[in-house]
Amino acid sequence: MYFEIVSEITDIGVIARGRGVRNLARLRKKYGPGSWRKLKGRATVRMEDGSIHDAEIHWYEAHGIGSKRFKIKRILD
Repeated sequence: MYFEIVSEITDIGVIARGRGVRNLARLRKKYGPGSWRKLKGRATVRMEDGSIHDAEIHWYEAHGIGSKRFKIKRILD
């Protein structure tokens, strides 16, 4: 599902870090070694059909590599 984040991400929280990240081997293989964390937050997103919603999003992040693999976990409005 395609979506675009149109606001700042707020209420950011860490879900897992280091060895607690389930996809750690895949992330390291694709993007490189780093101290990977899985994060969650809230943002306004524009869906593929043009509708705009508040949503909870999850993504992975590592220092020096950046944020990767954003996905919508639930629509909040």
